Amino acid sequence: MRKFLAVAALVAALFSAVPADAQFKFGLKGGLNITDMSFNSDVFESSNRTGFFIGPTVKFSLPLVGLGVDASALYDQREAKVKGVGKKIKQQAINIPINLRYDIGLGSLAAIYLAAGPQFGFNVGDKHETIVDNVSSWKFNSSNFSVNLGAGVMLLSHLQVGFNYNIACGKTGEVSFLQTAGDIAEGVYRGRANTWQVSAAYYF
Repeated sequence: MRKFLAVAALVAALFSAVPADAQFKFGLKGGLNITDMSFNSDVFESSNRTGFFIGPTVKFSLPLVGLGVDASALYDQREAKVKGVGKKIKQQAINIPINLRYDIGLGSLAAIYLAAGPQFGFNVGDKHETIVDNVSSWKFNSSNFSVNLGAGVMLLSHLQVGFNYNIACGKTGEVSFLQTAGDIAEGVYRGRANTWQVSAAYYF
């Protein structure tokens, strides 16, 4: 809870420091995830799975300069399937991406943008999931930090379509094996989830 309040205070401070002539727009954003889960062990793998995200978004831009910032509060659901077991790991989180962006105008109808920035995630689903009864279990972190790199196009000053790669900084969670299972030795294995995203947003 303290981390969430700290991020909320950071966002509020950021937008309070915006110049008076900045242009604000509020909107709704949603899209699809493709999660690539990797582990610190070659004998434990997962396959890519799709998920989704949706939530409110806000952006401001400086006239004539092209620079701006966007921030969102997104309900995000991601999945990964553990190979050889058939078990799906599902993560439910509130993610808050804050991106610095640069817009390149292509006339009055469209603009291309580049964006990058940090993302703060807070787990709101189950933290523990059993993979194999009495053998292995998965535990999510309560919070995560990651970095976004993205680009897209803005159409008619209202509709935005974008692509984004979310890079996890540190572990997303860990899987514990209480006993040896096949080629997997007893122990704890760290997992990290990087995610490809495609999104659409409408600004009012």
